[in-house]
This record gives sequence, C-alpha cells and structure tokens, in this order.
Amino acid sequence: MAKALFHKSQRVFVKPVGTWAVIEHVVPHWVKDVNEPLRITYDCGLGRPFHAHELVSEQAVHNQNRVSDDDEDMMLEHWNVERRLIKWRPSEFGVTLANPGTYPVVATDDGGTGGWRVGGAEYDRDPQRVEHQARMIVHTPDLMRIARKIAEFASANPDELPLDLKPVAQHCALILRDVYRLDEEITIAAE
Repeated sequence: MAKALFHKSQRVFVKPVGTWAVIEHVVPHWVKDVNEPLRITYDCGLGRPFHAHELVSEQAVHNQNRVSDDDEDMMLEHWNVERRLIKWRPSEFGVTLANPGTYPVVATDDGGTGGWRVGGAEYDRDPQRVEHQARMIVHTPDLMRIARKIAEFASANPDELPLDLKPVAQHCALILRDVYRLDEEITIAAE
C-alpha cells in the first residue's frame, strides 16, 4: 500500500527533468476492495505523472545542502536493489536466502529498467556471491562521494592530514581519476 509523500501545491525538484515544479494533482491508483491506494503518482504539469522516487522536496534539498554544501550531490546517482522473479527454474529448487524465488537486479536509472543483472546459471552457481555483489554495486555512488570528500580534504589541508590517512587520500584520488578518466595513464603501482 502507498502513502502520499508529497501534497498538492508543494514545490518539488523533478529529477528526470532536472527542474523545479509544483505538484498540481496527487493521483492515487486504487484497487477494488482495498482500503488504501496501490500506488500514488504526482502530476507536476510536465507531460507525465511522476513517482515519489523521482521527486525531491524543497525541505530535503535544503537539509542536504546544509549537510554537504554541495549542490551537485542532489544530482548524483542513487542506485537500489530490486528483486525479480526467477523464471529459469521452479521456485521449489530455490536457495535459502531472504527472498526465495527471486534474484537481485541493481537499478541504476530512475525507470528501473537499466542496470546490472546476472544470468541464471551464474546466480545458481553462487547466489551468496551475487547477492554480495549487488549490495556492493548499490553502495558504489556513496563510496565515490566519500572518496571525493577525502581527496578534497587532503588536497585542501595537506598539513592537517594525519600520516596514516595520506596513503588513503592518495588512493582515493587515484580511484577518482580512473573513474572520471582525468588521467589516461594511471598506474597505482607507480606510487
């Protein structure tokens, strides 16, 4: 069951469009003989309804900016693990995991269609490893933010950085350079 997270006339940031808008209508989607709506979408006057995960309230943006003072954090990616039904074998052969009969898919876009998934044979071979990989991938954007903060702090305050953290900060900088292709020839072994 769904609960409305936003209300009519509330100003929100619409992530897929990249602009601010005002919610014109809260649209519940009802199912017969159920007391609460199955899902809720929001009409912002931008041509299609939006789900709650595609919107950010003005208060949340204000709180986030107060914590990080970084406007681009709102635009960075937030990935999540979705569960899909296993279709390649009967569920009675399922592994004893938290969600038997399903496998993880990491959704890396707002529509939930793009991302990371494994084939059936690979999941059957080592489901615990695949579940672990899914959790690691989901937290990669957060770890990148942390690595960026460490590298920025180290470059801005080289004298205040403890000696034990200098190699960590250098490694964070190398990872960031490699991910963002800032330096075409990076070799960690060289340092």
